[in-house]
Amino acid sequence: MALIETPYLLFLGDAPDALAAKVAQGVKDWRPDYAIGQYRMDGCKADMGLQDLDIQAAVEAGCKTLVIGVANRGGVISAAWKTVLIEALNAGLDIASGLHNLLRDEPDLVAAAKANGRQLHDVRIPSVKYPIANGVKRSGKRCLAVGTDCSVGKMYTALCLEKEMLERGMKASFRATGQTGILITGDGVPLDAVIADFMAGSIEYLTPDNDADHWDLIEGQGSLFHVSYSGVTMALVHGGQPDALILCHEPTRDHMRGLPGYKLPSLQALRDIALQLAQVGNPDCQVVGISVNTKGLAEDDAKSYLSGLEAELGLPTTDPFRFGAGPLVDALAKI
Repeated sequence: MALIETPYLLFLGDAPDALAAKVAQGVKDWRPDYAIGQYRMDGCKADMGLQDLDIQAAVEAGCKTLVIGVANRGGVISAAWKTVLIEALNAGLDIASGLHNLLRDEPDLVAAAKANGRQLHDVRIPSVKYPIANGVKRSGKRCLAVGTDCSVGKMYTALCLEKEMLERGMKASFRATGQTGILITGDGVPLDAVIADFMAGSIEYLTPDNDADHWDLIEGQGSLFHVSYSGVTMALVHGGQPDALILCHEPTRDHMRGLPGYKLPSLQALRDIALQLAQVGNPDCQVVGISVNTKGLAEDDAKSYLSGLEAELGLPTTDPFRFGAGPLVDALAKI
């Protein structure tokens, strides 16, 4: 990852909504110095609030790498993107992608990269031969964000926790498990690209023995209730052996992401099932707080929702990106 040159042009393509461009959003929010501009195709419904640049303007502005900021269902490179991607390579930009559909498997992109001396960076490829999980207890402390759905703020929660803890002088490390986290930090495990038998072992590898007062803040993936992506969540729950769980939720959705026939579970159901499963690997695990993505709510409505939820479930509740992670860090500091 250190070989990916910055700054970036964030490619939003023809993203149908803001969530489809969550990779770009994560980079823009957490590495704003990397994000010079955005490229949007006709019909794009996402907007990072950055300057819209065509390829030549991006090169003139100093961009070095076009980052595919779209995370579509199945992780595929759309044929509609190819003209832009090849133009970028011809203009002297490298390309970085976290999609399942690898850049290196596209002959036309490989040919254009070779002809122009450019690099294709596929970040969703495991670079380590991970072990099978053994369940042996490790020193140090671990916190895992688990969600009622996909894309509800699990990565943001862990990053906010790390920021707050480091500001307090606590020992903490964000542990990336997906393409956006890896692009932000330069390291991690692309969990959903790991062979199933080794997924839990990869998380043990990612969160090894550490100082007794050190916190590994593990980026959550998927949801135990999402029939498409629950497997990666289970690997995190068992491989992470978390000491603490933080429940993550987005209150404005009427169905699971990509599954119109499935309603979101209640936070109570998530609390009970996630804790039961986590205690298989760590009997002392506890649920310590709730993180809510309130982006879709006005500020007064968000505060009212958070206070009501805290009163209902008896757990510290906040939107850590909007209002700060303090209450959640206070809870972790007591463990």
